[in-house]
Amino acid sequence: MSDFSVRSMLRRLPYFAHVSESALSELAQQAIHCIFAANEMIFLEGEPSAGLWIVENGRVKAYKLSPDGQEYILRFFGPGDTFNDMAALDDAPNAASTMAVTDVSAWVIPTAVFTTALQADHELALAVLQGLVGRVRNLVGRVEDLALRPVTARLAHFLLEQVADPTLAHPAITRALIANHLATTPESISRSLRVLEKAGAIRFDRHHIIIIQPDILRQQAQL
Repeated sequence: MSDFSVRSMLRRLPYFAHVSESALSELAQQAIHCIFAANEMIFLEGEPSAGLWIVENGRVKAYKLSPDGQEYILRFFGPGDTFNDMAALDDAPNAASTMAVTDVSAWVIPTAVFTTALQADHELALAVLQGLVGRVRNLVGRVEDLALRPVTARLAHFLLEQVADPTLAHPAITRALIANHLATTPESISRSLRVLEKAGAIRFDRHHIIIIQPDILRQQAQL
């Protein structure tokens, strides 16, 4: 990909919408392109951070493992999403592990380059701060879901999120991955899907879940 194409990709991201052309060119020149096959590890929790990652194509999961090896998926990322933002800001080790769910094309802006850009551009720093606040709010909502809502309500909420975030509706996001994201089992997900189907909120088209009554989903999600 040419520098011009990388700049175009960065310009479409909320973080870099107001960055000057010269600063954007510098970031594009310093960005490193990486390719990963499906199920290939991108980085491990606790390793030194490479910087700010940006998904160009494909799907990525960020996850943690329990002491007994149980996977808990924190978030899925798709084209145009950034990840490992916090470690890129404070140069601390990676806070979670990430893996390619599909074949992935991604870019990483080294921490030192990203930090320099933040120090030079207050609008960029503010955009990053606002983005991180949004993610903290999302995590608070996730904690609330896990602590206070049953599996069917959590699944209904997840399906509603697909409307706004096509990454979550990708065929590679299987029931097993959804189960790991919602801290339950694939069997529980299947049972909850049947409950939602019986309620008239969804229907199945082969292996695809089709939302037909968002209002019923909202009721089931206890929102």
